[in-house]
Amino acid sequence: MIHPSVSLLALTLAAAMPATASAQQADASTSAREAEGAEPSTIVVTGGRTRTAVELPGVEMQKILPGVSPLKAIQTLPGVLYITADPWGNNEQNAQLFIHGFAANQLGYTMDGIPLGDQSYGNYNGLSPQRAVISENVGRVVVATGAGDLATPSNSNLGGTVETYSANPLATPGIAAAQTVGSYDTSRTFVRLDTGTFGGTNSAYVSGVRQRARAWDFNGIQGGWQANAKFVHDDRIGKLTLYFDYNDMTQPNEDATVFFKPSAGGTATSTQLYTPYTKPFFYPDFNGYRTGYLGTLGNSPAAQGGNYRNYYSDAQRTDYLAYGRYEARLAPNATLSHTAYYHHNDGAGVVAGPLGQSITTAQAYLDPTYATLPSNCRFSANNNGVRPSSCTALTAQQAAAAGAALVAATGGSGLITRTTEYRIDRWGVISALDVDLGAHKIELGGWFEHNSTTQWRRWYAVDANNPGNSTPYIRPLEVAQPLFTQYQGEAKIEQLQLHLQDSWQVFDRLLVQAGFKTSAQWASGRYPVQPRVGSLSGLTSTLPEGRINTLRWFLPAVGAKFDLNGSEELYANAQKNLRQYQAYLAGGGGPWFTGSQTAFNAFAQNGRPESSWTYEAGLRSNRNLGGGLSLSAQVNYYHVDFRDRLLAISTNPGGIAGGAITGGTSILVNVGNVKTDGIDAAFTLRAGQLFSLYNATSYNLSKYQSDYTSTASGIGAATDTCIGGFLVTNGVVPTCGKQLPGIPKWMNKTVANLTLGPIDTQVIGDYVGARYATFSNDARVPSYFLTSLRVAARVPDAILPLRKAELALNVTNLTDARGKSTLSVGSATNSFSAYPIPPRQWFLTFSAAY
Repeated sequence: MIHPSVSLLALTLAAAMPATASAQQADASTSAREAEGAEPSTIVVTGGRTRTAVELPGVEMQKILPGVSPLKAIQTLPGVLYITADPWGNNEQNAQLFIHGFAANQLGYTMDGIPLGDQSYGNYNGLSPQRAVISENVGRVVVATGAGDLATPSNSNLGGTVETYSANPLATPGIAAAQTVGSYDTSRTFVRLDTGTFGGTNSAYVSGVRQRARAWDFNGIQGGWQANAKFVHDDRIGKLTLYFDYNDMTQPNEDATVFFKPSAGGTATSTQLYTPYTKPFFYPDFNGYRTGYLGTLGNSPAAQGGNYRNYYSDAQRTDYLAYGRYEARLAPNATLSHTAYYHHNDGAGVVAGPLGQSITTAQAYLDPTYATLPSNCRFSANNNGVRPSSCTALTAQQAAAAGAALVAATGGSGLITRTTEYRIDRWGVISALDVDLGAHKIELGGWFEHNSTTQWRRWYAVDANNPGNSTPYIRPLEVAQPLFTQYQGEAKIEQLQLHLQDSWQVFDRLLVQAGFKTSAQWASGRYPVQPRVGSLSGLTSTLPEGRINTLRWFLPAVGAKFDLNGSEELYANAQKNLRQYQAYLAGGGGPWFTGSQTAFNAFAQNGRPESSWTYEAGLRSNRNLGGGLSLSAQVNYYHVDFRDRLLAISTNPGGIAGGAITGGTSILVNVGNVKTDGIDAAFTLRAGQLFSLYNATSYNLSKYQSDYTSTASGIGAATDTCIGGFLVTNGVVPTCGKQLPGIPKWMNKTVANLTLGPIDTQVIGDYVGARYATFSNDARVPSYFLTSLRVAARVPDAILPLRKAELALNVTNLTDARGKSTLSVGSATNSFSAYPIPPRQWFLTFSAAY
């Protein structure tokens, strides 16, 4: 097992460790250790050694916080920023991940080599790692911060990759269990049963977890059930692996605060200056929300503007994931593997809030006079029943009566519920052939996936006489028919990726890798239910339908590693990647949600998907200093040429964070190129088994290379100008030379471990520098520094009849720091949304194995 004094992220130790030609071979070596009942004893490089890739063992994940998500666990790596509302990193609605300047949906993700999609919250092509495998069953996480392995099955990995691997069954029978209790009524129960080896070649485990935790600022319960099962048959002919995951979860969402920064010389109104630190939901105080907060016509307090409070919001997801893999040992030097997988998801994102904030959509469907009503007499946001001042066709009394009728039509409560409901059915096959020819190791492989996905935007009444049917724990469609379906989008997506790579050991000290991959996508989208004109901002007629095929047959990669003296090595890598268009049909991000068929056709005919060239070079060192001291260090420089950067700019920005709950189409703008330069530097100092100190500093400078402008047709472009300043001038947004918003220039991570007998103490420090919050950089949020603490006591052997027994206390945000965590950036200037940093929380875990 890993000794507690080993640093959480001793990444630079990897410099002297042997590596394999492919991630699958690395998986096999780790699996062998696990099958013997041993835990990985170090952090090693996997994939190609010519790029920066770091392996974080699962046992180290659990030290951060038992049950932590793989994405939250990698936050301490250099160049990685991951933030979300809950301490485990499970909440997906406000999760934010950046690696070397690339956002979450520009990275690649796999679990046991199975593609997990691009991690967009409105997910259409995968699921999060924590939904694919129970945290305690994670064997390791491999993060390539520069460019991912050519074999990674992903259509979104412009930048790096995050590969999660499930642990294999143990060789000996046993039971493992853990119970966590803590702040805000937390309870997490984990159980795993291993069969041990049976029949000489077989082993398996089944495992389950139940989590329940209250949100820190309102009465919403995060929780659900998850189960894993894994079977391995391994003999001299080959290895068969079968895996199944079931996950059913409910996540109460946080709500962001909208901030307004006036332009130079400008002022802000008192409503714009109303910026509460938190916006807790009212649930379950239904009567208090109706009568004490909302007006009789369902309007929220005008003085709160976009920072009104909703009744509740939640994300509900159910996933079934299964795969089968057979690795045939064709010869001592050749292995052929085939993997087949299937994933089904259904879920809903739910917001219940003021009818007045949704009236621009609701009136279009529920007011029988809407079609003949003059456009200047239709209600505006948060003004249900209020006659617009320019309207002469209605009296104030008639407008109030119409507003009251809309309240009655939506259940009489003054509330309305909006959902985005999801379905994903995808299957795929992955094949790989590895041949060892001595100096050359050849890898040839391919991935094909078919995905059928549907999204519905539905609206439901909130019955004043039956509020029990409107809770975060019931899917609205299970208890009521929708008032109306605003739109329904269906997409069919097929992916094909092929790769070929040669790892050539030129001589003992020099390794050269070269290869290429293809990336092809055939995607079509249609809307069986179209929104009514007037119900969706930016819609000129109907949402666009059609097909876009994108084929790139040659995306090369080349790299080398040179061993200087047995302690230091140099490495370098260059790789081209492509991000396929998002075929998500319920929001911005792809051509199918622009405001017109004309805009879609323009992208289908003339658009270019995002692409990047990533260059990296580095030096690793591993030295024994004598006297029990050792030092590992690494420095890495990277440069990225990012071409055809796409911004999906909502015509009605906000979402649940503000007044734009009704949503809007997107103006999809190719803003040109982005150039990134960055440096990561890290070291780990160890003093025998007693103490270790890890520190990593990262610098990232990612800048737009031109300004951009957008057009009413829903498509915009870079302008090749650089006007400077912060003001939008004649439609030109001054982004040239500006830092990408949301990405800090500086980060620093520190991990210190001290072991005294059976007591292990770990302290983590996490510094995140200031971040810009608008595209023009006219607003930014300050830096913050968070600390966490773990103190664990292991029961000495032979005292209890157990293989392991440990009691651990974890404290997150130890100093109870306040500030802004996740940023929601959607505006060129003046405004943005931000979520608060969760407060200090404690968790006590007893874990045992027999």
